[in-house]
Amino acid sequence: MKNPILYELSESEKEKSNMFSFMRFIEGQKGEKFSSYEDFHNFSLKREEDFWKCFLDFFSLKFEGSFHPFKTHDSFTPYPFFPNIKINFAENILRERSDKAALCCLREDGYREEVSYRNLHERVYFLQKKLKEEISFKSGDCLAAFMPNVSETVVSMLACSSLGGVFTSTSSDFGLQGVLDRFTQVNPRVLVAATSYVYNGKKIDLLPLLQQVAQKIDSLEMIILVDLFGEKEKKKIEFNGKLCFFHEIINNKTNKSAGEIKFVRQDFSAPHYILYSSGTTGVPKCIVHSVGGTLLQHVKELALHTNLKKEDNILFFTTCGWMMWNWLVSSLFQGSTVYLYEGSPAFPAIDSLLHILHKEKITIWGTSPKFLRALESSNYNHNVELPALKTILSTGAPLLSEQFDFVYEKIKKEVLLSSISGGSDIIGCFMLGNPLLPVRRGEIQGKGLHMDIAAFDENGKEMPFGGEGELVCRRPFLSTPLYFYGDKKGERFHKAYFERYEKIWHHGDFVAFQESGGVVVSGRSDATLNPGGVRIGTAEIYRQVEKIEFVLDSLVTVKKIKGDDHVVLFVKMKEDNLFTEESSLLIKKIIRQETTPRHVPWKIFAVHEIPYTRSGKKLEIAVMKILAGKKTDNIEAISNPESLQEYEIIAGELDKKIV
Repeated sequence: MKNPILYELSESEKEKSNMFSFMRFIEGQKGEKFSSYEDFHNFSLKREEDFWKCFLDFFSLKFEGSFHPFKTHDSFTPYPFFPNIKINFAENILRERSDKAALCCLREDGYREEVSYRNLHERVYFLQKKLKEEISFKSGDCLAAFMPNVSETVVSMLACSSLGGVFTSTSSDFGLQGVLDRFTQVNPRVLVAATSYVYNGKKIDLLPLLQQVAQKIDSLEMIILVDLFGEKEKKKIEFNGKLCFFHEIINNKTNKSAGEIKFVRQDFSAPHYILYSSGTTGVPKCIVHSVGGTLLQHVKELALHTNLKKEDNILFFTTCGWMMWNWLVSSLFQGSTVYLYEGSPAFPAIDSLLHILHKEKITIWGTSPKFLRALESSNYNHNVELPALKTILSTGAPLLSEQFDFVYEKIKKEVLLSSISGGSDIIGCFMLGNPLLPVRRGEIQGKGLHMDIAAFDENGKEMPFGGEGELVCRRPFLSTPLYFYGDKKGERFHKAYFERYEKIWHHGDFVAFQESGGVVVSGRSDATLNPGGVRIGTAEIYRQVEKIEFVLDSLVTVKKIKGDDHVVLFVKMKEDNLFTEESSLLIKKIIRQETTPRHVPWKIFAVHEIPYTRSGKKLEIAVMKILAGKKTDNIEAISNPESLQEYEIIAGELDKKIV
């Protein structure tokens, strides 16, 4: 039985979409006729060279060299695409040159700044000039940003990219060890860092931390300080290299006007971004992404799957330490206005961000299941009208069926709700939204173009429709990472993605492909529960627990005893609700009724907080390690690390009872 359709664009709206226009373009170029999106997706796989040649033409991407060959081999490594093309990321992102707002920067304290495309070009020009003249910054050099989500971070990335540099970033809320664990691995020559930032009504001074960072990253030759609050006295740190201030660089009075940016075109497969794994199970892996693969993947996902257009205002709540920041900034390619929000989305009230969406006429809003759950728990009920909003994007965790209901019942009835799923590993999505397809309850709309994905069982056999299995990709895709920085023999890279299935990408998600074309994600497969040998996705239990009125949040994992998985559930109760034996029995009863006896938790514990990564993902694996008596590494990647102490105490008490 198919999940019910909750929303679908009209036929006239579909025909105005970028996806529809691109399909028709290929039909005209290649003499094809597509009767469905499935046909079009199959074309992108079977005739991939024709697909990407038309893509480059349709979007007028700037590059030089020969399109042929499209691919040198069919293996994931080494990176196989476009060996004879040279391209620059920033040159394509900055192709708009007008007084239209490129960036609109908002802060929780009410600060608002607009940066036009023309002014953005000028700022990038002056920063590029500084990097070239002061330290001869060149292709392949690394610039690191320890920054909030502000315009200066975008300018830094584009200036770095314009010179063929490699950009990496993390957010300002990371502590010292979190910053060092990442940046000391990649040897940046330049650090761009804010001297302070605000969150949840508090202003945090970063200078003491920056002083330590400057002393511990030996590769640094230049530090550019960003003063976001216009302090009267210059804030400085002691540094042996070149120390300068961002505002002085871009407001360079010795130059009457900015000149033309000279873009350094590189190999399609040249390194462009370094992203990091969450790091909750060890030192973060440094994932290196290509300039060409990242650009084309983002244009595909934003322009086609998200239907982003020049007239759109897009706001995705993210930090600079999450890949959604890189994804969001690529929206500039379309000439859209990109909204950068810095601060807490719930300050001073849970619906503050929704008021911003209304005031700024946001047409595409990116959020997370965690925030939607917080809204729902606050009894939010059509408090803010959002007439401009066309699309809601959600990622970070599976979007539960009940959350689809909440969006359509309490936020907006006529909106395209696109759950999207991928990750930092691919700096994009395997499955995501689609303006040509309906929104079905509990499902991601469909597969991404040119993504040959499937669900495999443990023996590498493809699962039938509705069958849950491991998410795999059977052939290389453009945003395949190049390698892990510092992994000279490629051993960590191979172990991360190709150890499970030979020559096939194993992503680590537990999914089921539907006959409708949609996809249901059950959670991370490395956090999959296996009681009595029966595999259970964590989302199956969350779907039931989060219906319960007195539960605010939850986390499910396992305690291994004599080789068997025992399901353990942690619940955070709503305010003024006590956890009792009756509460525990009711939770178990509901789970048993709605699922199977295998899903019923062995133990349920009430906790004060549920631990999350800084990108909003529940730390199921970290808690599993704690229950196994193992140490949780790199707590800097955790947004509320103090919460883990409670789990350690519970683990200790549990072990005493088992013994």
